[in-house]
Amino acid sequence: MTRYSTLLFILLIISNVVWGIKFDLAATPSNIVARKCISQYVSTGTLVVVTIKVGFGYNQRVDVEITDNSSAHNEYGRKRDIDGETRMPFTTHTDADVSVCFTNTLDDEFRPDPKYHRTIDLDIDVGAEAIDYNALAKAEKLKPIEAELRKLEQVVQEIVDEMEYLRRREARMRDTNESTNERVKWFSLGSVFVLLGLGGWQILYLKKFFQKKRLID
Repeated sequence: MTRYSTLLFILLIISNVVWGIKFDLAATPSNIVARKCISQYVSTGTLVVVTIKVGFGYNQRVDVEITDNSSAHNEYGRKRDIDGETRMPFTTHTDADVSVCFTNTLDDEFRPDPKYHRTIDLDIDVGAEAIDYNALAKAEKLKPIEAELRKLEQVVQEIVDEMEYLRRREARMRDTNESTNERVKWFSLGSVFVLLGLGGWQILYLKKFFQKKRLID
């Protein structure tokens, strides 16, 4: 019973983790593109909710763009001139690092100055944390304990999916290592046979050369 209680406690801690960051974004002229990007790895098919709170700042325009670093360069959202609180939900298309990039453009009639900046409060909720369980409980008329159990079920499923992903990755790495070892083995054997062939050819060549010069019989 104690073991299950400990596991439940750990899952509750995991489920309450929220990844967030707060920083000041300096304003730059329109002819200078200065992007500040925050990245996080997210697996495929995962619900992500990006919540952005932009502080007050006059004569400045904050734009945001959300993409990943996969070969397809998927774009999950783009907004211009955001102000106050903005929520951008999406579901990832592939395993990749998802980047939330900001630019703060200063109006053309103003000169750059350290006083021109806006405070960005960024929260990235991934998987179970991205689901609004209060709305879900109201929609499905769930009791508080049922809603919490639904949340724990989602967290456990994410852990299982992550373990399965790690297992597949380990299998790919093992296959790559075995393939590399096989290639090295055949390359080494080929090198030995080539060296033996060259050695035999050199012996025969030198023997014929010395016989031609009548240095040996």
